[in-house]
Amino acid sequence: MSTDATRAPTTSSGAGGIWAPARRLLTVGLVLAVTFVAFEALAIATILPVVSRHLGDLRLYGWVFSAFLLASLIGIVVAGTLADRVPLGRLMLAGLALFALGLVVGGTAPDMAVLVVGRAVQGLGAGVVPAVAYVAISRCYPDESRPRMFAVLSTAWVVPGLIGPAIAALVAAAVGWRWVFLGLIPLVIVAGILVVLALRHVPPPASPGTAAVPYLAVLGLVAGAGGALASLSSGVVPVVVAGGIAGSALLAVSLRRLTPPRHLSARPGLTATIFSRALLTCCFFAGDAYVPYAIVTVRHAPTAVAALALTASTLTWTAGSWVQARCIARYGPRRLVRPGECLVAIGLGLMCVVLLPSVPPELAIGAWAVAGAGIGTAYAPLSVTTLDRAAPGEEGRATSALQLCDVLGQAIGTGVAGAIVAAAAAGIGHGPGVALAFSFGIVVALIGVIVGARLPSQLTSRLPHEAADT
Repeated sequence: MSTDATRAPTTSSGAGGIWAPARRLLTVGLVLAVTFVAFEALAIATILPVVSRHLGDLRLYGWVFSAFLLASLIGIVVAGTLADRVPLGRLMLAGLALFALGLVVGGTAPDMAVLVVGRAVQGLGAGVVPAVAYVAISRCYPDESRPRMFAVLSTAWVVPGLIGPAIAALVAAAVGWRWVFLGLIPLVIVAGILVVLALRHVPPPASPGTAAVPYLAVLGLVAGAGGALASLSSGVVPVVVAGGIAGSALLAVSLRRLTPPRHLSARPGLTATIFSRALLTCCFFAGDAYVPYAIVTVRHAPTAVAALALTASTLTWTAGSWVQARCIARYGPRRLVRPGECLVAIGLGLMCVVLLPSVPPELAIGAWAVAGAGIGTAYAPLSVTTLDRAAPGEEGRATSALQLCDVLGQAIGTGVAGAIVAAAAAGIGHGPGVALAFSFGIVVALIGVIVGARLPSQLTSRLPHEAADT
């Protein structure tokens, strides 16, 4: 995202914080937009085993997640660049329209391939929403109100995490899984009207941005990651080798153009911090995508149990975030991230135990709660450390690199896990295949523990207690 927006003067009208009359409509609209994107992401994870049973083609199971994530990269980068030259209302309208179109395609999909296309369209629109929201906050909210607004947007993910999986399970059981997609469309339209009306009053940047949109680099990034994952999913050894090498090379070259120099290594300090984020999201989401599948398809437990497991991880993720906020200034990032990675590995190991027929499937609720506590403890310290160690004037590029690696880690984790499960299902069976996918996540988590040794032991400046709490 261009840094011009963050340098723009802040609108001071309407004192009173984020709920001041001048900002109330914008606050409500942004929160609703983020809430619906979050709800849909969590709902799909809950009902996907049921969807897969109806539509078939297990090979594309992981692509339902990976297509969304890779497409969101395009939305994030393009919207972040255009935000300094195009009215924010138009950008948000385009993003929500694409998201709604993806809901229609997904809700009417006759097969898994069309569902993947719908999820890609959704992801493209979903990537626009946070990019526009961050720029709007930088231009419309005074400095003292921004931390609270970011906290409110974080809560917009927590609430869907608490109720979204349960609602999705109830809707799928009562009227069918398609209405998890289609039923959200009227609400997205209402949120779109509110936020677009509010964004009309957002002031333009102090100086319009002139940076070119890095279309080729972004498309190369998506094509490289997508090509590597598609090759892996083919199951044909020559295609896996050739496609994996070509895709990885294109991914690396493109990522170098979108991130600051040397941010693709594990050198101590900032580079290890950014690389650790990719490893953390890769290992957690490789498991998260297949927790419902393990519970519903392998163990034949009700979808409600899968919903409870995802809700439990959301609760412990939130609890872990609060714990790290109070501890990072005292203990430093290294002593939080490495134990967090260990907890994710333990949670994945317990999920392997859940696959055993003699073990109650309800153990998955506790198992995934452990993993949620792990990512909650490790995730935010990496963000704080990135800002702490970024050179003056390089904060924007550093956080952009962090976000790119974050989403790439999720896409690669779900994609590789999906390829493992699909390849194993035809041979050794669904249960062992899911166990291998969880084992892949454990290996990545242990690599994260090793790389975490290169994280800073302390922040360069001690955080005030109030800032850490935020």
